[in-house]
Amino acid sequence: MIYSRKSKYALVIILIAVVFNSCGHKLPEIKAAVVTEKTLNDTDDPAIWINKDNTEKSIVFGTDKDDVNGGVYAFDLKGKIIKEKSLTGLGYPNNVDVLYDFKLNDSITIDLMAFTERAKNQIRLFSIPNMEMLDKGGFKVFEDESQVTKRRPMGIAFYKNIKSQKTYIIVGRKEGPLKNYLYQYQLVSDSLGFATKLVRKFGEFSGKKEIEAIAVDEELGFVYYSDEDHCIRKYYADPKMGNEELACFGADHFRRDIEGIAIAKYTNDSGFLIVSNQQAHTFCVFDRKTNEFIKEINLGTVETDGCEVTTQALGSIFPKGLFVSMTDSKEFLFHDLGSLNLK
Repeated sequence: MIYSRKSKYALVIILIAVVFNSCGHKLPEIKAAVVTEKTLNDTDDPAIWINKDNTEKSIVFGTDKDDVNGGVYAFDLKGKIIKEKSLTGLGYPNNVDVLYDFKLNDSITIDLMAFTERAKNQIRLFSIPNMEMLDKGGFKVFEDESQVTKRRPMGIAFYKNIKSQKTYIIVGRKEGPLKNYLYQYQLVSDSLGFATKLVRKFGEFSGKKEIEAIAVDEELGFVYYSDEDHCIRKYYADPKMGNEELACFGADHFRRDIEGIAIAKYTNDSGFLIVSNQQAHTFCVFDRKTNEFIKEINLGTVETDGCEVTTQALGSIFPKGLFVSMTDSKEFLFHDLGSLNLK
């Protein structure tokens, strides 16, 4: 086939467009609705707490990493720091998660926030929204490891079994073995307060870099985590279902460092996994049920670690839900979920 000079030029333009819109290359930016105030040190991971009485008063919590003066900052939906809800003076808080309706007794439930405090080899537990400390200073993790470097926690995720109502905390770490990289603790409470009980060790590791991001799909019963230079790994969240790996997917769609995982949940078990493609400064989107790749999006972030999402409308501010992501400028970006055009 013979091409004219003009048609050859057009073909080159098309090929360039295809390359630059493949995973890991520059895509049109979806602008954030809100950029938060800056933290002091190094932002990492967000969590969203929905105020059931007034969704516009919901809070975004975000970690800020430092060995001595780290923090978990609370932001309103306009991105302003809520000082009275923020925690500071922490030892390298890394990742954070929230849980709703933990049952204290037959008549009282509370909402919880947990985060890893890496410099102190422990996890922390606070109530929301009054920010009461519930851990007596922290719960130690990976205590049976002889090497200190393998006791430093990073990723964290709550899991509540919908049927049994048992609540667990799944924790990852900065360094770990090729098998049993994650530990799962049951969270219990009685008249003496809260405690954690180790119930299983699980999770394959490629040995390539590290495992940080952990996310749980409570309704479908799965836990996902990022084996950063390898794949997204999938297991059953319930310890009784066993430790067999269910999937290891997504590797071909990331440049390097598969990072934060957020699960957008809709009716009939539909939804999306939104995963940070850190060195590409983008996010890869997968189908919640099939885990098949759908597309890649650019939200204007730089080297995103953590991200989180809710599909619930948060008043007039975020009517389609909220997607929160860390960016490498001591800030978090808030996007109305509808602007991501996932559905």
